[in-house]
Amino acid sequence: MNKKIKFAIIGTGMIAERHAAAITEIPEAELYAVYDKNKCRAEEFTKKYPVKVYRTFQELLEDSQLTAVTIATPTGVHKEVAVPCAEAGKHILCEKPLDITLEKADAIIDACNKNGVYLSAVFQARFSDQVKLIKEALEAGRFGKLVLCSAQVKWYRSQEYYDSAGWRGTWALDGGGALMNQSIHIIDLLLYLAGEPEMVHAFTGTITHERLEVEDNACASIKFKNGALGVIEASTSCAPGFPRRLELSGEKGSVILEDDSITRWQFVDVLPEDETIRSGQSAASSLKSGAGDPRGGSHEGHRRQLLDLINAINNKQQPSIPGSEGRRAIELICGIYESAKTRKAVRFA
Repeated sequence: MNKKIKFAIIGTGMIAERHAAAITEIPEAELYAVYDKNKCRAEEFTKKYPVKVYRTFQELLEDSQLTAVTIATPTGVHKEVAVPCAEAGKHILCEKPLDITLEKADAIIDACNKNGVYLSAVFQARFSDQVKLIKEALEAGRFGKLVLCSAQVKWYRSQEYYDSAGWRGTWALDGGGALMNQSIHIIDLLLYLAGEPEMVHAFTGTITHERLEVEDNACASIKFKNGALGVIEASTSCAPGFPRRLELSGEKGSVILEDDSITRWQFVDVLPEDETIRSGQSAASSLKSGAGDPRGGSHEGHRRQLLDLINAINNKQQPSIPGSEGRRAIELICGIYESAKTRKAVRFA
């Protein structure tokens, strides 16, 4: 029988609450400790989750009882946290995105590979039952040839949200705005389901927020390597905030996913299970998003992904979303930023 995997959370800001809630619901896991440069914030966190607080980062690295960490720091310091953890033999669940550049993301991936530890890049939306249904339909050829694939995140974040933490909305620590922070999950799903991009042309702007270095609105057109065309719309200016939306259309069928609910499921070649899938369109989702409030998301997706990482550790196999998968959305988003900056299309290798 496998022992419980002892986890430490690094960074005790907003997303750490979701990590802690997920870990404590998994019988095979133990929320063992936390670390934060801000000691007062770490101590406050342990009022709800009474666990060990590391006095220094080095103490965490040297703890032989610790098996794995979840990284919940500002994005721009993921590499400086993850690489030492990998070198210390700790398995890693890293919040999205892995880091703010491909070079830093690759450094994390390389460190984990060299030190024989597992890296799971947080894209918990892939563990949705509805996403699995769509993936299975694609693999079964039910869409025929994909023609149009779009992703839409029309969310709302107040000025107070950006002002509440100095790293938010900065290039150095947030790595971008509505694309890199709020929309990266739906962009990952777009790539996961529609395939690799060939080229992108984009526009970005800071339209409604003040003192913001990065974009609060973006629009990009994409040509995929499989011939399909697509659009990405991303915003933190659309009050009061709407469900994120993914739409896939093919010559033989179309599907729309809103948050974690399938709102359209239509195929030319009808199967008996189609009506059952459509009848669940209005069912409440267990993987809720934070369209208008970043605290409104569910921790169920994190729980499923943590369980996947635990199984990987125990069975000595790669997790479902290794670092190589985590870098794909970063590459596309960085391409979008480059296109918006140069006003030219960007091609991908």
